Amino acid sequence: MNEKISRTFLVMLLVPLWAMAQNLVTGTVTEDGSNLALPGVTVLIKGTSTGTTTDFDGNYQINANTGDVLVFSYIGFKTVEVTVASGTINVSLEQDVAKLQEVVVIGYGTTTRKDATGSVIGVTEEELNQGFIASPQDLLVGKAAGVNITTNGGAPGSGSQIRIRGGSSLDASNDPLIIIDGVPLDNPGSDEQRNSGSRNVFDFVNPSDIASFSILKDASATAIYGSRASNGVIIITTKKGIAGDLKFSFNSSASVSTLKEVVGVFSAADFRELVTQRLPDRVDDLGSANTNWQEQIFSTALGTDTNFSVRGGIKGIPFRASIGYTQQDGILKTEALERTTASLSVTPRLFDDKLRIEINGRGSYTENNFADTGAIGSALEFDPTQPVFDASLPGGFFDYYEPDGSATSNTVNNPLALLELRDNSTIARRFVGNVKFDYQLHFFPDITATLNLGIDKSVGDGSDIQPATLAAQAIVQGRIRNFEQDEENKLMDVYFKYAKEFEKIKSRLDFTAGYSYQNFYEDRMSEDLRGDGVGGALIINTILESNLQSFFGRLNYTLNDKYLLTVTYRRDGSSRFGGDNRWGNFPAAALAWNISDENFLKDSNILSNLKLRMGWGITGQQDVLQGTDTQPFLPQFSPSQNGASTQIGQDANGNPIFVTTLRAQPFDANIKWEETTTYNVGLDYGFFDNRLTGAIELYYRETEDLLSTVNVAAGSNLTNRLPTNIGSLTNKGVEFFLDAAVFDQEEFTWDLGFNFAYNENEIDRLFLTGNTPGSGIPVSGTSLIGIGGDDGAQWHLVGEPTRSYFVFQQVFDQAGNPIEGVVRDLNNDGIINDLDRRAYKQAAPLANFGLNSRFTYKQWDFSFSARANYGNYNYNGIDLNRGNFRNLNIGQDLRNVGTSVLQSNFEGTSNEVTFSDYYVRDASFIRMDNMSLGYTFKKLWNEESRMRVFTTLQNVFVITDYDGLDPEITNGIDNNIYPRPFTVQAGLSLDF
Repeated sequence: MNEKISRTFLVMLLVPLWAMAQNLVTGTVTEDGSNLALPGVTVLIKGTSTGTTTDFDGNYQINANTGDVLVFSYIGFKTVEVTVASGTINVSLEQDVAKLQEVVVIGYGTTTRKDATGSVIGVTEEELNQGFIASPQDLLVGKAAGVNITTNGGAPGSGSQIRIRGGSSLDASNDPLIIIDGVPLDNPGSDEQRNSGSRNVFDFVNPSDIASFSILKDASATAIYGSRASNGVIIITTKKGIAGDLKFSFNSSASVSTLKEVVGVFSAADFRELVTQRLPDRVDDLGSANTNWQEQIFSTALGTDTNFSVRGGIKGIPFRASIGYTQQDGILKTEALERTTASLSVTPRLFDDKLRIEINGRGSYTENNFADTGAIGSALEFDPTQPVFDASLPGGFFDYYEPDGSATSNTVNNPLALLELRDNSTIARRFVGNVKFDYQLHFFPDITATLNLGIDKSVGDGSDIQPATLAAQAIVQGRIRNFEQDEENKLMDVYFKYAKEFEKIKSRLDFTAGYSYQNFYEDRMSEDLRGDGVGGALIINTILESNLQSFFGRLNYTLNDKYLLTVTYRRDGSSRFGGDNRWGNFPAAALAWNISDENFLKDSNILSNLKLRMGWGITGQQDVLQGTDTQPFLPQFSPSQNGASTQIGQDANGNPIFVTTLRAQPFDANIKWEETTTYNVGLDYGFFDNRLTGAIELYYRETEDLLSTVNVAAGSNLTNRLPTNIGSLTNKGVEFFLDAAVFDQEEFTWDLGFNFAYNENEIDRLFLTGNTPGSGIPVSGTSLIGIGGDDGAQWHLVGEPTRSYFVFQQVFDQAGNPIEGVVRDLNNDGIINDLDRRAYKQAAPLANFGLNSRFTYKQWDFSFSARANYGNYNYNGIDLNRGNFRNLNIGQDLRNVGTSVLQSNFEGTSNEVTFSDYYVRDASFIRMDNMSLGYTFKKLWNEESRMRVFTTLQNVFVITDYDGLDPEITNGIDNNIYPRPFTVQAGLSLDF
């Protein structure tokens, strides 16, 4: 009994002593330098699992013993440890740039460079290209190995062709999946973009709102997105707010763009001499003017770009809001872009930070005026001895008319009149937004549930007015085309994430599983009306809808921080396929080994990082490029167009009665998923405390059941062209990049980055051609070059790269000059026909190079970005069509000729000339994309205020042997390119 009393007394004595030793520690955590409160900072008693997090205002409280060590940690900031000695501990955390760069966004989550098992490249805000950037994709040009971005000419805000590792398909989509703040975007073709009033898929995003890009390249990284990821994934993360005092940013710049080069054609004086020599009977048709038509259609273009943003916290709720305005004229007269953007991001946290809400919304209002690019070709051919204006003619421009005032057929039209008299304008309104809820379960904190609801809504309308005063439309007394387009893309993602540390077995488990729903809806209407009223108004209304539903899961397992395993699976169902082909299965797996953490290397003073990665996976493709057909497996009927109705009699008044007929559409009941299997091996490395980092990767990709729309035998279906599965191809290549902090001193830094990628592809099988080497199909869109009929300059051929040029082998004389119409009889049968054509070179580059550099000295900064393509060839259609003397007298008017005729001396064109390899030219190049110089004024009126003034040059120079206007051409057909301008920009950015 006495023993029990003694124990009770001892407990009663120790409890107060223990309580006295425990302190309620409180304090505030802020960002060093700005003193902004940091919400969500983890505060942990070292050596225990006891901890808490800071609230909206950076405040925390925790019970701790005197002498305990509190560990304060936050992603992107250096960890701080403080020993408890009092009841109040305020901490200021310093940003850790190295750690910030390690965090990369992946599908449905984030990881670090160290823990990544797939091929993932992160490009942060500091690494993005500088200058007058009207389209977000231009920020990435030359920045990442294996990512080739080619702009579609020099029009302001024009779209780009983006290829990651060369693309995996033939004629289905080769574009990567684009995701902005968790919302996957639909990526329509260029015609659909123009019809919706837009220039490219990124039109609604202000480049100044972008915080970072993550590029997922191999299947182990992309398979979580399954059927939409065969061509890689680009994840865009926009800037977010942070709780604390309001901070403002203002950026404004002005630019001047000028034409760099023009196509060589004969001057007025030389043209007169040429006509006198070769067409003496047409000398009287020459005019008395001296007109440089290319000077008439191009001009210096001005542009402005202004952005304003504010971030901070309102009652502890972090937010960021921005507004931007861009106005850019094109160097082609009447071309113009005017865009207003606005964005809002709100990121509240509730229930002790267990519920994190992210609300993102961004919208744009864009006005475009599309110049008639046909004026570029007309400027090369229109008679330079004729005047620009003629007040006696309709519209006030010189053009060719018959004596009775009607337009003359078979003539080139005045290029400036094509620009000034035509009004092709559009308005595009677009909103992309999402609400994301992340809830860390109170009763099971290792599990986080996520619901992401998103929408991408765009409305476009416009008109294309070609008046009767435009000679090209005089015969029909003008033409008007109106259109409207309404698109809506809805998204719902629901997924759960389980993350757990198992300290006893030195393991970490991260498991994600979920469901995704995405629906695409589009309503198009177009109305065409001739000025003379013939045929009435032709109205076409098209409604398209498709649906994609998916189940997905990913398991990440890490052992001892050295051995990593990732297993991914996605099951996609697409409304584009039917029956047993509707659902596709896309698995992937990857292994990684952090070799530098092994005992025999972890103490190395030279090697700071070495990781081996191996991955395998299958991804899919369901984007069949068949215009308005979203269910190519389904037998369908479509109504005839207006004007193609059938008369069935007359009404009581004797008026004809017409009914709309239905016609059967082509279909392939067995069409199915295109599947790409990828193997990837990579080695990441870092030296000298990661001041020198990089990676080298090898990959092999094989695509089966290629989707394409191809010609089929007459009578075998309801059309001569059918979307179907046609074969297989392979891609293989190597990628390498190296980033170096050459100097890293307080007053002087120099960061240098270099990347290289080599890619080969080959078509293995084509089912419709007998699958023999050299057999193939013409590439859509490359026909009718010169007088080539319905054939194509590029073909998909078995055993050759995609888009190979299919041409004759030109014969040259002893002086090295081409002999017109003389090509080699390769099969020695004494006949020159298509059996003598061969595969020769390709449009895509074999290798890409990128070089980026940034210097800072005190308050000065200088950066540049350059890149190069090697092994890409262009088909010089400008030389073909205009580099012959026949062009002088091809119509009722006299036409100018390209000066390239002086090298070939070709009189005309023939099948042998049109498809001669003489016109396939090496288009390898080195391009200095941009150079920027800036100076920063610090502490203008307080510690945090600063102003940077800068000047930037874009498209600075190009080094190439290509004899055309520009070696960089989408898909290699050089026929009517909008020139890329040289741009000088000056501006300032102000932060306060």
